[in-house]
Amino acid sequence: MTRLSLFARALTLLILSGTGITSGAQTDHTPDWSKGIVWYQIFPERFRNGDASNDPKKSDLSGAYPFDDSSAFQTHPWTSDWYQLQPYEVANGKNIWFNLQRRRYGGDIQGMIDKLDYLKALGVEAIYTTPLFWSPSSHKYDALMYHHIDPTFGPDPEGDKRLIAAENPLDTATWAWTAADKLALKLIDEVHRRGMRIIFDGVFNHVGIRNFAFQDLEKNQEASPYKDWFIVQSWRDSAKGTPFRYKGWFGVRTLPEFREDSGGIVAGPKQYIFNATRRWMNPMNKGIAHGIDGWRLDVAYDVSHAFWKDWRRHVRSINPQAYMTAELVDPIEKTRPYLMGDEFDATMNYNFAFIVHDFFVQDSLGITATAFDKRLKDLREAFGSAVALNMQNLMNSHDATRIASAVANPDGKRFGDWGPYFNWSQKSNNANYNARKPTAEQRKKQRLIAAFQLLYLGAPMIYYGDEAGLWGSNDPDCRKPMLWREFKYDPETANPDQSKHEADSVAFDPELFGWYQKFIALRKKYPSIRTGSYETLSANDTDRAYAFSRVLGKEEVIVVINRGSRALEFAHGRLKKRTFRDAFTGKSVRNVQVAPMGIAVLVAR
Repeated sequence: MTRLSLFARALTLLILSGTGITSGAQTDHTPDWSKGIVWYQIFPERFRNGDASNDPKKSDLSGAYPFDDSSAFQTHPWTSDWYQLQPYEVANGKNIWFNLQRRRYGGDIQGMIDKLDYLKALGVEAIYTTPLFWSPSSHKYDALMYHHIDPTFGPDPEGDKRLIAAENPLDTATWAWTAADKLALKLIDEVHRRGMRIIFDGVFNHVGIRNFAFQDLEKNQEASPYKDWFIVQSWRDSAKGTPFRYKGWFGVRTLPEFREDSGGIVAGPKQYIFNATRRWMNPMNKGIAHGIDGWRLDVAYDVSHAFWKDWRRHVRSINPQAYMTAELVDPIEKTRPYLMGDEFDATMNYNFAFIVHDFFVQDSLGITATAFDKRLKDLREAFGSAVALNMQNLMNSHDATRIASAVANPDGKRFGDWGPYFNWSQKSNNANYNARKPTAEQRKKQRLIAAFQLLYLGAPMIYYGDEAGLWGSNDPDCRKPMLWREFKYDPETANPDQSKHEADSVAFDPELFGWYQKFIALRKKYPSIRTGSYETLSANDTDRAYAFSRVLGKEEVIVVINRGSRALEFAHGRLKKRTFRDAFTGKSVRNVQVAPMGIAVLVAR
């Protein structure tokens, strides 16, 4: 560890000692750089098509739901009406839900590189990208392999496939660096050159049916060198009429699970995962400065603790400052074992989103400000102060309704009731779900939620397009193509059944972008918002108002939120002891007037 990093850790410990976050283990096992930063989640296939020459072909979809290798296929028009079937889709005779899963818009790594300056201008400090590894689906959670980037994300898909075909997947000495791999390394370097960080998505519980090991297993059965990698329930025996059966994740046969024993994932796939991990963290042995800065781990709850402990040691042996965050949707008690310092640094903080939804999104069914404060406190103090500063405070993701559509559907199922909410918020399962463009009043609620998210303790994470105005119900509607300022989009007029509704204009929203941008800028301007202590000043149940303070050294930031329907005057003894100024206008204030669905931010230094 360098002198600089030793100093940074000492400074971090001083900061943590003043957070007022007690409870949980206090030893800091988290990276220095990740505390309180602003994350941005990218779904690559829908972010930006930077190279039309690499767009997926029909053969690239083989093995992915909905398993149609024969119907006409083309790259879907980026700016088209989401629910409108295109002529090539009409020809297959299937409904919109079949075709939405089959669509490919051509997003790729070049598109991500092209838009890094957009993210920098927004104020993003770290990127989490959903899987980039070779997979036939749009989401890429059904990997063929972990050591190569999807060829259709790079500049030479066919050349990449030839290189990969010449390898022995079990012999790292034969692993080539494909054009897509090299472009991913360029992406990493370009992210770092802009002073940002990037983490990859690791899906280590299961693979896809086109995975190299599973393909060999399916062909050679007990003679396969991969016979111990998967959970085989019966081997194919034509004489006895016995089919080949195996366990798939959540019963999905296209996602075969790796086998585990008392030590976690068994030796074969474990070593392969470890080798692939090193490859992306220290590529070509050029040094960790050229590798990813950490990992997000998919369905972490379906991989044993024993594996995660070993894998963390491996990751930290490569880069002691690597960040590891887990996908968990469990309550505090079930989450705690993952956050004891020997597995993960943080989680995708769905528990934060559940609480925020219950207070801000719900109207008549919303919780009180007192209940809101109590639940935030319980979560904030659950895992220790260092973890609290690292938690990825999200509002939605590729697996959840966009916040812009959540606010348009209040008083339905609770987000915290994950399974029922997931189904209720899918337009395919709930014809009554409002998938239309949010109204101006609903956008006010989204803006208030975003402001709270960006001023609260932790590491806020924005899902691509939330800041640009994207809306959509749950999967697949939460995965629309990104809105770009320079594109002209068709209005949305189609319903899923292909009937029509009044046109909803579709365009990049500069005012909403500016709102996110200014609160991110505020977070970066005042260190107390990033890593300061947290104190509740007021929880007003009658007016549905909430105020809190962030303090670091002599700097104090007071935030007043009016979730209610009438104007609010906020007066507090804290405002009389020091001179506070409006964070945006610079004017001195004593009493604060806050409009309905409004916010005030006050600063004393």
